[in-house]
Amino acid sequence: MFPVKQFKGKRVAMFGLARSGISCARALASGGAEVLAWDDSEPAVEKARAEGLQVTNLHTVDFKTLAALVLSPGVPLTHPEPHWTVVKAKAAGVEVIGDTEVFARAIQGTGSRMVAITGTNGKSTTTALTGHVLKEAGLDVDVGGNIGQAVFNLRSPARDRIYVLELSSFQIDLMPGLSPDVGVLTNLTPDHLDRHGNMEHYAEVKARMFGKQRDGQTALVGVDDDWCAAIADKIHVGPDVRRVSVTRALEDGICAPDGILRDMRNGAVDATIDLRAMPALRGRHNWQNACMAYGVARAMGVDAPAIGAAMHSFPGLAHRMQEVGRAGAVSFVNDSKATNADAAEKALASYSNIHWIAGGIAKTGGIAPLAPYFPRIRKAYLIGVAAAEFAATLDGKVAYEICETLPRAVQAAARDAQAAQEADPVVLLSPASASFDQYKNFEVRGDAFVELVSRLPGIHMTTEGKS
Repeated sequence: MFPVKQFKGKRVAMFGLARSGISCARALASGGAEVLAWDDSEPAVEKARAEGLQVTNLHTVDFKTLAALVLSPGVPLTHPEPHWTVVKAKAAGVEVIGDTEVFARAIQGTGSRMVAITGTNGKSTTTALTGHVLKEAGLDVDVGGNIGQAVFNLRSPARDRIYVLELSSFQIDLMPGLSPDVGVLTNLTPDHLDRHGNMEHYAEVKARMFGKQRDGQTALVGVDDDWCAAIADKIHVGPDVRRVSVTRALEDGICAPDGILRDMRNGAVDATIDLRAMPALRGRHNWQNACMAYGVARAMGVDAPAIGAAMHSFPGLAHRMQEVGRAGAVSFVNDSKATNADAAEKALASYSNIHWIAGGIAKTGGIAPLAPYFPRIRKAYLIGVAAAEFAATLDGKVAYEICETLPRAVQAAARDAQAAQEADPVVLLSPASASFDQYKNFEVRGDAFVELVSRLPGIHMTTEGKS
């Protein structure tokens, strides 16, 4: 945490006292602001009080005395209706901002730079990969925001320090001054519409990533969906716009429809990187993540060979198609975050000769939508309460074994994969189900898988420990 002096001598209301709210409140207070912190949750209030924050019931505060209301991104700003603190702030003419806006103001003029990454899907992997590539290139990098560390738990601003931040639409909605050195929009599909009202407003919020960018800054926009393509077409002045596609070749932009990244400028190839052999970047969705990370790194002055080498060493995000170990030709992949069929589809589309561990608490529709990928599955190992349902779907189409528990499934899948005469067999935990029947959450389930794999004979672990 570092002090924020932009509000020195002013009163600032803070609503929402989770991790990011508490760290922001401390930063403001240490910079000389009078912070009035509050939450609708009594346990959150007591925790903040125990940590030394000035806790004030905002119902009793005259909002006209405030310089700003700093709102948690988890609190409704506009839909389904504005939170009561927002109503009071707007009636008093007080700006409503988030901790990430406070952070952005705090780093202005320090020589630090910001990379801001958003989108419906892929933003976490893109953020982690970007941070990895820049660090491997020897740059001074901190990664946080909506992933990992809250922004005020990152290191203090310093010249040439690069902050790589994942931003949700809720955070962007609270950042009226957002103007990143590099802005990234991966893709847009319907999501969080309860908080944005409709798809048009959701897209408008995401598009704010680029609205205040200036000359010398960079906008990276995925153009494989109509919403993002329209956003890219509307950026007429300011940043260098780099369109990104993994479904078609581009004359000008960054593309990888066949798994070979091509950086195109006016019809000429500037650089290429073969993504197909990258162990943690399998599948078209990961090729998009790689194209975005490439674009950021190039904007930060890193050359293509260094980017390619760094991508090859990227370990992947925990529980997201993460290769955790190998035994001979067999790879073991932790995709525990795939808690529904849509999420599991990406993994099944990315591998062949799959020994598939699936099951838990099934979502509506089960695994029937995954039928086009059944030919890739050599055998399924079914666990949890969904085992019988999944077996019925697979019957006559894919060989399966009802294992009931993850330890039994790992043992059986490892046995069969190592005995099979297949090219590049993979033991894949991609459950297509929630974990709650046997594990607290998908992270605990994924950690259990990693631990079980680590005990297998002849295993070489490519990742360590828990998430």
